Amino acid sequence: MIELSENISNYLLKLFGDEFLRKYKDFIYSDFIPYLRIPTKNQNPDLFERLLKYGIILEKVDGVETAFQVQSGKSAIGKTLPFILGKYYIQGLSSMIPPIVLDAKSSDKVLDLCAAPGSKSTQISEIMDNRGSLVLNELSLNRIKGLMFNLDKMNTLNCAVIKGKGELLSKYFPDYFDKVLLDAPCSGLGIVQKKGEVSNWWNENQMSSIAELQMRLLVSAIKMTKIGGEIVYSTCTMTIEENELVINKALKNYPVEIEKIDLPVKSVEGFTNIDDYKFHDSLKYSHRIIPWEINSEGFFICKLRKTGMTEIKDLNVSAKPGLQFVPQNHKTVSSELGSFIHHFGIDKSVLENYKYLNINGELSFVNSGFEVENSSLFQRMGVKLGKVDKRGNFILNSNVASIFGEFATKNIVEILNEQEAENYFRGSTVKSDFGSFGQKIVKYNGFFVGTGVSLEEGLKSQFPRSMRTQEFTI
Repeated sequence: MIELSENISNYLLKLFGDEFLRKYKDFIYSDFIPYLRIPTKNQNPDLFERLLKYGIILEKVDGVETAFQVQSGKSAIGKTLPFILGKYYIQGLSSMIPPIVLDAKSSDKVLDLCAAPGSKSTQISEIMDNRGSLVLNELSLNRIKGLMFNLDKMNTLNCAVIKGKGELLSKYFPDYFDKVLLDAPCSGLGIVQKKGEVSNWWNENQMSSIAELQMRLLVSAIKMTKIGGEIVYSTCTMTIEENELVINKALKNYPVEIEKIDLPVKSVEGFTNIDDYKFHDSLKYSHRIIPWEINSEGFFICKLRKTGMTEIKDLNVSAKPGLQFVPQNHKTVSSELGSFIHHFGIDKSVLENYKYLNINGELSFVNSGFEVENSSLFQRMGVKLGKVDKRGNFILNSNVASIFGEFATKNIVEILNEQEAENYFRGSTVKSDFGSFGQKIVKYNGFFVGTGVSLEEGLKSQFPRSMRTQEFTI
């Protein structure tokens, strides 16, 4: 356990007083309480019964449809088969609130400006019913890898990923998005309970530097939002410099106003003054989540509406249009998709729900309503569907077997016992007779878990390597 630094203690004492500091210390030294986000479509008795077998007992959170507090089995929640297969996400309760406040619709163009590791991104996608267009930006390549892993695991089909400085993106997307989430990088005073290392480096100079970046990011977010569109600004810190002061500057200098919102969890009003300095009155409509009042992280949340035009200097129009997704009957993808349909016996009407992109024989797909400009900027668009091998066979990406398994009428095999499952999930060959040779969609214990190749010696696992490295219990 890391001792709370004097820098943090002195700051909180000055801003909030003795009682707040005492409660803050009591909270950060108390046991961490995890939460699960379970998409509505997965909330069924079968899933909860499976989790009970791992010793996991949950309690539903009132007011937040997809949130469950973990009452028992904390050490097991990241080691279950349903977790590995993306049936739920481990996410703090407070962290779930900004996407709920954003309230993106399935027809919207949405930006998550600081997206990794993907907890809020995948939640926004779920709220959008995996439709519309969701652009995810992240600067760090390592964090992008984690983001893509979570997008694949949660079968997110309305996303494209950019690696870029968020404060510069407005040059490419002026007045473009219906909604923007800026869950800004911050000094982390709301998450010290689970990230005690914050106490080692936190000081007011570092905080002020972060606040400057937050302001640049917020200005960019405003410029990228359509008139009438909305921006949700959130942080997981308790400081006034990174929260109310940032919003106050935006209100003074840009055409935005604060929207009055209600949160589904307990919160308090944001500050409207500090010492003798008075902020804009509407900052009372911003919200602070106090950690010990909901047993989760401390958060600041504010919703802005853009009311007028914004000027963008040095507008960058040099980005090339790039590649575009096409419908299933387009000549660039129809042959490959025909092979896919034939091999697994899938009705072609199922594929009408998506659009496709063929790059050197490798197909990616997104929901049919997805569209973006400046696609050449993106690291990735959509999800990998599969590719055609040297023999002309379409090889399905194992990650998306769970999407198409229920529609397949042939070349499905089922693993029947734990030993076979152990071999499959560890990447080994399941030495049983699975009938005809070729690629199969694999089912186990009610889940479509991936793909494998039936050979003379058995079923060669194609369970994704990135998932094999995780420790989990079948």
